[in-house]
Amino acid sequence: METTKRKTKSKTREYVESLIIAAIIAFFVRSFFIQAFRIPSSSMEPTLLIGDHLLVNRLSYVMKIPFTDKVIFTLGDPKKGDVIVFRYPKDTDKDFIKRVIATEGDTVAIKDKVIYINGKKTEDKWGHYLDNMILPEHVNPRDNFGPIKVPQNSYFVMGDNRDRSLDSRYWGVVTRDHLVGRALILYFSLNGKPDNILGYIRWSRIGNLIR
Repeated sequence: METTKRKTKSKTREYVESLIIAAIIAFFVRSFFIQAFRIPSSSMEPTLLIGDHLLVNRLSYVMKIPFTDKVIFTLGDPKKGDVIVFRYPKDTDKDFIKRVIATEGDTVAIKDKVIYINGKKTEDKWGHYLDNMILPEHVNPRDNFGPIKVPQNSYFVMGDNRDRSLDSRYWGVVTRDHLVGRALILYFSLNGKPDNILGYIRWSRIGNLIR
């Protein structure tokens, strides 16, 4: 009888220890290496769709003290064209995802929806425009903006869905301490809230690299 109790306690202890170890590993992985995110808005369409689930490499640019924006090491800098996740400057409890358009030292201007970097028209191969209307800057900075010079350790970002994105045109640049990481890959994608989930999985998007 006593032997049976000891075996039960031993199995329970092993189970609890395994859970604790798994939780510690998950904590370190999420804090320093890989984090999962879900896309809630259309601001990055067609690159990223509402319902896309993606993995972000937290070691792409900086290493931080967990649960803070205190940078321990700088591991690299975002490059033009990178899709990055960052703390929203107006509310750091929220994470945003956008594409880097310009980096420190660059001068950015937008004229009638055309982006100019350092006075030169950009190719803008990622830009997606839905509205043909051109808005003047005093009404809305969406189509006419700047010029501004990107400060040191800062990045000018925009959503690929240029006409439907709240980005650096409205609230300014992203600073290095607000970086979370670079978007890597789609691991799941769901279209809507179906009764039959299998019928609404976007199978063709699973495993796609984010570029």
